Amino acid sequence: MLVYDSGVPAALPRRAGLLVWPGPPGARSVKEVPLHMGERLEAFSRVRREMNEKILAHDNLVVRRFFNLDGQAYKPGALPSKTKEMLGLVASLVLRCDDCVTYHMIQCYKEGVTRDEFFEIFGVALVVGGSITIPHVRRAVAVLEELERDGVPAMGERPAAAGAQEDGSGA
Repeated sequence: MLVYDSGVPAALPRRAGLLVWPGPPGARSVKEVPLHMGERLEAFSRVRREMNEKILAHDNLVVRRFFNLDGQAYKPGALPSKTKEMLGLVASLVLRCDDCVTYHMIQCYKEGVTRDEFFEIFGVALVVGGSITIPHVRRAVAVLEELERDGVPAMGERPAAAGAQEDGSGA
C-alpha cells in the first residue's frame, strides 16, 4: 500500500509484498520496500495492533462504540464466527479494501476455512463485485499462500473498546 508521509492512504495503486516507508518527517514522497511474504503479514499485524491501541487510547465514545460493535458482530450467534468472517471477506473484496481483505483472510484461516472454501468465497466476491475485484482476489491468494506456508501472525483479538459496553451505554 502507498501512503503519504502523514500516514493517510494515498489514492495510488497498491501492490502486495511491499512495505511503505514514508521517510523523515516533512517528506513529500513515499518509498516502497519489498518484503519477504512472511514479513508482510507480521508487519501488517504489528501496525494494526499499534494503531488500534493509539485509536482506542483517545477518549472518543463514538470510536469506542464502533470498535465494540465490530467485535460483537463477529461473535458466534445464529451464524458461527467462521461464517461471519467469510461474509466479512466477501464484503472486503467487493469493497476493495486490501487491509480488510488481509485481516479477514487471517481470521478465516484461524477459523479453519479450507483452501476450497476460500476459492468459493473468491468466486462469490467476483460475481458480486465484478472484474474490478480481480486484483484484490490476487492479493488474497498471495495472503493465503503466506498463511499456508508461515502460519498465522500474532495479531491479538479484535480490539476491546474499554468503556463501550455491549448495550452501547459505555462511557
